[in-house]
Amino acid sequence: MKRRSRVPFFALAALVVAGPVVSLASVAAAATTTQTPFQTGRANAGTPNSTIVHRNAAGQVVSYGNSAITYTAPPSALATLGQSLFLENCASCHGTAANGVPANGTSGAYPNLVGLGPATIDFWIESGRMPAADPRAVQANRRTPRLSHQQALAVAAWVNSLSPSYPDIPSPNLSSANVSDGAALFALNCAACHTIEGDGDALAAGTFAPSLRNIPAYQVVEAIRTGPGNMPRFTGNLSDFQVADIVKYVTTEIQHPQNPGGFGLGGLGPVAEGFVGLLLGVGLLALVGFWVGERQ
Repeated sequence: MKRRSRVPFFALAALVVAGPVVSLASVAAAATTTQTPFQTGRANAGTPNSTIVHRNAAGQVVSYGNSAITYTAPPSALATLGQSLFLENCASCHGTAANGVPANGTSGAYPNLVGLGPATIDFWIESGRMPAADPRAVQANRRTPRLSHQQALAVAAWVNSLSPSYPDIPSPNLSSANVSDGAALFALNCAACHTIEGDGDALAAGTFAPSLRNIPAYQVVEAIRTGPGNMPRFTGNLSDFQVADIVKYVTTEIQHPQNPGGFGLGGLGPVAEGFVGLLLGVGLLALVGFWVGERQ
């Protein structure tokens, strides 16, 4: 299969900023729309409208994708275990039916998880954000996960059994991804919040864009496709091939910078790095000049 050509800069910018219709009202409406099983009709954009689709004997989709990313449904056999884990770790906030209604019956107090898709559930659990350390916090921090990978899949399998949806759990293939294209796409779509170095930054009302350091490749895909927290959900405007490019850039150049010009200095940026260089350079020259003057 041929790789899809890269979208021109101005065309991609129009998709990201405006979407199908150039209207702030339409963007706001899209942000509040309930996720449906098929988020977009565009091929190879994170849903079973993909190049490759596999189904089981009952006709249920078990995996789909293409040469860039493969999405796999969590095994349905884990659903029983997942329900037990959910009741033990999640039901106190999200309710026993995962609909966001806890035992006291306060509807809307916590997010409704039904219909969000396995990738969403898996991301929040495997990044350690859920179960929440502080359910009343404005934003959950990334931390060591309480549940194992298998347990996270089990919870995702049970929640998804309540109302099957997508995207499923992604496995990116980065061998043919393009770092250069990924850098350009990252600068256009991600750097405004996460910074060009991927270190994250403060947002409004006590929220923040987290650092992208030490994040597994599949979780980067999950974040892009599901839009956790304040992050927008990228579906119809980024193909799987473009997402793989971004992931390769994040997991190589951001997480393991080469710094061909010398010391990286933590990626502080050209102004701060220039100041450090000037301070050290001028300071060294001043010491040398002082030494020469003393000898004279």
